Amino acid sequence: MKEELLKKFHQRKKWNIDELRKALNIKSAQELTCLVKTLNELVEKRLIINNHTNYILVTTSDMIGKVKDVSKYEYMVFNEDKKIYVEKKYARNVFDQDEVFVQKEKGVWKVKQIFNRGIHKITGEFIHTRQGLKFFSDIDYHRTFIVKNIDDYKIHNHDKAIVRIMKYDNPMIVEIDSIVGNIKDKGVDITSILLENNVRINFNERIEKQLMEIPDIVTKKDLDNRIDLRNLIAFTIDGNDAKDFDDAISIKKKKYGYTLYVHIADVSHYVKPSSPIDQEAYARCTSIYVVDRVIPMLPFKLSNGICSLNPNVDRCTITCQMEMDEHGNCTNYKIYPSVIHSIQRATYENVNKALEGNLQAISQYSQIYPSLVDLAQCASLMKERSYDRGCIDFNTREPLITLNKKGKPVSIQIKERGFSEQIIEVCMIQANVCVAKELFKNQYPCMYRIHEKPSEKKIEMLSQYVNSLHILFDDQDVTSKTIQVLLESIEDHNLYEVVSRMALRSMQKAEYSNENKGHFGLSLETYCHFTSPIRRYSDLVVHRMLRKYIFDKEEGNVKKDEEKIRKQSFQMSQKEKDAIIVERKVNDYKMAEYMENHMFKSFEGTIISIMEFGFFVELDNCIEGLVPLRTLYDSYVYDELTMSLVGDFNSYVLGQKVNVMVTEVNKQKGQITFQIV
Repeated sequence: MKEELLKKFHQRKKWNIDELRKALNIKSAQELTCLVKTLNELVEKRLIINNHTNYILVTTSDMIGKVKDVSKYEYMVFNEDKKIYVEKKYARNVFDQDEVFVQKEKGVWKVKQIFNRGIHKITGEFIHTRQGLKFFSDIDYHRTFIVKNIDDYKIHNHDKAIVRIMKYDNPMIVEIDSIVGNIKDKGVDITSILLENNVRINFNERIEKQLMEIPDIVTKKDLDNRIDLRNLIAFTIDGNDAKDFDDAISIKKKKYGYTLYVHIADVSHYVKPSSPIDQEAYARCTSIYVVDRVIPMLPFKLSNGICSLNPNVDRCTITCQMEMDEHGNCTNYKIYPSVIHSIQRATYENVNKALEGNLQAISQYSQIYPSLVDLAQCASLMKERSYDRGCIDFNTREPLITLNKKGKPVSIQIKERGFSEQIIEVCMIQANVCVAKELFKNQYPCMYRIHEKPSEKKIEMLSQYVNSLHILFDDQDVTSKTIQVLLESIEDHNLYEVVSRMALRSMQKAEYSNENKGHFGLSLETYCHFTSPIRRYSDLVVHRMLRKYIFDKEEGNVKKDEEKIRKQSFQMSQKEKDAIIVERKVNDYKMAEYMENHMFKSFEGTIISIMEFGFFVELDNCIEGLVPLRTLYDSYVYDELTMSLVGDFNSYVLGQKVNVMVTEVNKQKGQITFQIV
């Protein structure tokens, strides 16, 4: 029916439901249901719109995009292909970040329909004015506010609040959702960002009640049907501030190779499906890590307590025992429930020091130092095999933001990533591969971590840019090895950074799925997430499938579980994106706050992105800012092929080093403006 319907819409743009029913000769209730369902699917795909009277075809001259509030007088509407400007008088009740349908009438763009609201909550503060207590949004949305339930709260001057939008108008009608605290209080700024983005911070009473029933120690009953590995030397390696330890390592050197044990916290033993804790974990799907706190997926009693592989206590685990040959290949593996006793909580920083020969660090880790040496040797071999198969290392950088006692940023540096971080990474990847293979080969349900091949359009754009630099790149049937070879062919460091960033942007986003579609970036045919069940719901799902189908050998309803995982995968993928957005917003906010104390100071940076309206410069500590085109002293034209700004006397290209000065900071938007000096 879909093709038939589209054919009708190409014959005539506008139809109502009765006209379509007659045109398609629909007579039965079943056929009518099918028609409505198909129309809804076409609306969902934005091929047609429904204005509640008629269904209307979306043509190439129309536009669907996201709204950006750029001034008192107009909105920008943009999508992947273009952007346009709409006067506010032709966009009634439209708000920032809405998804809208826009048409041109007599040469004027007008918003015809709002598909989705992009913002439902707003942060701001109450300020005493001559007219009384008024609410001002943190971001200037060019409108005033009427707060309906202001009398229900005792509000002080400069109190921070989250308001919920009741009516999108000007003035906007809102209700107080919560009073976060006073702007002078430590952490209130970050709490506001979290609440504005619907982050679930607290656990309810039902969960607190269930937590009281969970023991603080491993009991005798917990040991049933577990292999006892407490005599193995087991240890954890994590960051300095980590308190939730998902994974521990053991290793034995053999005559030819190693036996590598990856022990993972058995969260599924304590968190049962559909329990209050499980329902909340599913609603969150992931822990969120921001600069001053962790918002855990599981309550701290579990995440930092009985589930965490803390040192010097017994813990229930699921172990992936892998036989690694002398070349770093996994020749065999076993996965089983276990109990371990970690003897050391090691940190990346000190393990790096120990492996570099620091005597103090070696002494500190004397119990596990021989194992660390074996582990480093085994991991080096595994890294070589990872490289051979075409795994791409984009060498991405992350900021390390340090706050003072008042919660203000005092230092921003690049997070160090030493060899110990890489050791844990390759061990976890290998365990994830073994688990995914085990479930896949037995045709048991699994939540796979998939990363599909880049789109032809993105590869074509990468190819055009690389070829403009006179670098050879075969864009036919691109594999991860093709990208790896491309990056290795570039000797100039600045150029390497630019092409690496471009290649990363050409990649698809990794997602979760009940279908095995492989992992392009890791160059793996089968992959899942198994190693972080304390902080990722996907891993908890995988643990449950292992327990149900492999450990307990239940019959199970495979199709039912696969359908359930399909829905869970969608939720998990979405919540992961949401978490990344929130973490980035907090970082951007704190970086902008940091740069407020560096106004009109000069820095050296690198051009990382060029647009028609200017270019973005990244400083050595990951801070980014925009150099607007209007601030440049010459006239420039944007060259789409080379992604550069070309002027009469000079040009600006990707990877170019430039000196910039901070001229403007918008902390609430997390935006920094630079000017060339």
